[in-house]
Amino acid sequence: MTNHWIDLKNSDCILIMGSNAAENHPISFKWVTKAQEKGAVVIHVDPRFTRTSAKSDIYAPLRSGSDIAFLGGMINYILENDLIFKEYVVNYTNASFIVGDKYDFKDGMFSGFNAETGKYDKSAWAFALDAGGVPQRDNTLANPRCVYQLMKKHYSRYTLKAAVDMCGTPEAKLLEVYKAVAATGKPDKAATSMYAMGWTQHTVGVQNIRAMSLIQLLLGNMGVAGGGINALRGESNVQGSTDQALLFHIIPGYMPTPSTGQPTLDDYLKLVKPVSKDPKSMNWKKNYGKYAVSLLKSFYKNAEPAQAYDWMPKLEVGQNASWLVLFDKMLQGQFKGFFAWGMNPAVSGANSNKTREAMTKLDWMVNVNIYDNETGSFWQGPGMNPKKIKTEVFMLPCAVSTEKEGSISNSGRWMQWRYQGPKPLGESRPDGEIIYELAQKVRELYKKEGGAFPEPVLNLNWEDMGNGHEFDVHKTAKLINGYYLKDVSVKQPDGSMKVFKAGTQVAAFPALMDDGSTCSGNWIYCGSYVGPDPKDNRAAKRSKEQTPAQAAIGLFPNWSWSWPVNRRIIYNRASVDQAGNPYAPQKPVLAWNAAGKKWDIDVVDGGGNPGTVHPFIMQVHGMGALFGPGLNDGPFPEYYEPLDCPVSSHPFSKVLHNPTALTFKGEKRAVCDPRFPFVCTTYRVTEHWQTGLQTRWQPWLLEAEPQMFCEMSEELAALRGIKNGEKVWLENERGKLWAKAIVTKRFKPFVVQGNIVHEVGIPWHFGWRFPKDGGDAANLLTPSVGDPNTGIPETKAFMVNVRKA
Repeated sequence: MTNHWIDLKNSDCILIMGSNAAENHPISFKWVTKAQEKGAVVIHVDPRFTRTSAKSDIYAPLRSGSDIAFLGGMINYILENDLIFKEYVVNYTNASFIVGDKYDFKDGMFSGFNAETGKYDKSAWAFALDAGGVPQRDNTLANPRCVYQLMKKHYSRYTLKAAVDMCGTPEAKLLEVYKAVAATGKPDKAATSMYAMGWTQHTVGVQNIRAMSLIQLLLGNMGVAGGGINALRGESNVQGSTDQALLFHIIPGYMPTPSTGQPTLDDYLKLVKPVSKDPKSMNWKKNYGKYAVSLLKSFYKNAEPAQAYDWMPKLEVGQNASWLVLFDKMLQGQFKGFFAWGMNPAVSGANSNKTREAMTKLDWMVNVNIYDNETGSFWQGPGMNPKKIKTEVFMLPCAVSTEKEGSISNSGRWMQWRYQGPKPLGESRPDGEIIYELAQKVRELYKKEGGAFPEPVLNLNWEDMGNGHEFDVHKTAKLINGYYLKDVSVKQPDGSMKVFKAGTQVAAFPALMDDGSTCSGNWIYCGSYVGPDPKDNRAAKRSKEQTPAQAAIGLFPNWSWSWPVNRRIIYNRASVDQAGNPYAPQKPVLAWNAAGKKWDIDVVDGGGNPGTVHPFIMQVHGMGALFGPGLNDGPFPEYYEPLDCPVSSHPFSKVLHNPTALTFKGEKRAVCDPRFPFVCTTYRVTEHWQTGLQTRWQPWLLEAEPQMFCEMSEELAALRGIKNGEKVWLENERGKLWAKAIVTKRFKPFVVQGNIVHEVGIPWHFGWRFPKDGGDAANLLTPSVGDPNTGIPETKAFMVNVRKA
């Protein structure tokens, strides 16, 4: 989230799209309702009428996978009707930047595409620079090569008729949504966006979010109270796990993972430290050298940074190690072993039959979980012959969340400390203890027996995470914050020198250094644990104390701690004009205190006096990116159909699918295939959690949602002769799944390009392991294709057949 949960109450218009927040994030609706009570318009855009729809002022249906047509049409509506917040757009976005001559867009393809590799050369999308190396600008926005004019041209194709044709949304509803959102393009108004997996799990998932970012920037809704782009995480620590780099392409703090293309630390630092010649650009990533070196010292505190970097694992140049690729490689026999830690890939992974077959190629697998599940027992699942499976499976029982102490970081980036409740049952243990003891045993084996490349294992800094025998969650939290490794003298604002002794916690990430004198396990968490005692753990703060201005927008700066530096709204400099005056004085996020020569209310992004710093400090040139030359599939979001789809063409170009999507040889697609005529999507229900591991074993929850079901419209049920409660089969090229039919008014047929298109929906919480008659995984039907930027699978739009069992 750029903002946070409580901030939803400050919005004038809340667009919920790609989410069923009322059922899947019910606490969020406390704040949505507060906004609504003050006059906010709540909009829900979804293929299915849900409890969120019922609580909304406007409900607009759309076919799964057609989001960019919907959002692109909104961008065009805003531009054609000149509804932008112009002062904000000119001063705080790259709308005025001139794009270089190599950039072009023709019939669905951007310039720089290599058909052999399926990738773009992104240098073709570079900005034109002046003699000083600063992007050329035209603040009148009239230059045909400026971002604003290129964007107008790009989205002129996204007419109301084209959007209606592809989304199946009635024209009146589409216009109603566009008008409500666009009405917030005024200084004192704000719209916010709430999204979840309904946007991300597509081959254009990142561009779905980018499209909404364009809308928010055009309307001046980034960095303001009640604005932003707000991801609703699927569980309470998804944000924290991403921050700590569970994904392959980043290391902690969102820095890129080193590759063999950067064999030395100097090579890596050149990669991660961009250069901007604009004197008003903070270009905060220029500090990544300090953060990278401090991270290396947290791993190997007794080694020189260059040596520590040599020991760091590295990707091969161009290597993709995302989820779908890992299981594809596993299927090819390229892995000997696999730790399935706190997950259930036999149910959660796209194309589950492929995932399950991949695990038969392993020599061993360790399943770390609270119960046995479909992953741990994959070898005895449907279609498996245990006699032919070589994989040896080990089960390590772990503690549930309430049985262990530590922090979680919620969707709003609030790091919150949780204390242990009951002690773990039986032989189960907290994950940290399991990892810590396993590491000690591996280290002992290396000392005793040796092994290939032992230095990274033997020198890793486990001392700062335990006592050599037991894991210590507070020591680990302090290491993540970081501390001084030697005495350091730092010049203070008054000119005096202050000495920070070795072992002292670092107060905030501006104090981290690139000479090896500081360590920090994650720079964005520097400032979270600032002293030797538990009272210095800011994640554990539980005070509601705040100033009247902070209370007016619900900042609660003394309740927990938010990265970065306890800033509650990211890019908040964009909420004030160049003189430091709030655009929305009735709900200011920042205000310049001229007498005190400081910023009041929230922690300012970037420091400095008003007008001296561009607000988007993590962007190289300091501006909000309407034109984003860093993504793998284009600088503007462009419409492409899901790889399984019910149409053979669309009105925006002749290119049907994302040409850069992550795909695998030999995997079939259903494109306008009469064998599989219906769109299918997946979703969650309130009564179950993730793959159902915790909830399918609870009788009161199982009574509420006992087995796999398929929701379908009354029209489709009549077409196929299916009655409510009857058993049906869903099937496609990847698999077959039975479900109980729920015939409902919540789904309605769509009219797409003049044809009737039916859509059905299934929950993804079930699996064969338990209960006995609960059904199996929704992902038996989903395709193993993914977004080209993240690799996230396209599980929200695929084709099936539905028939009576």
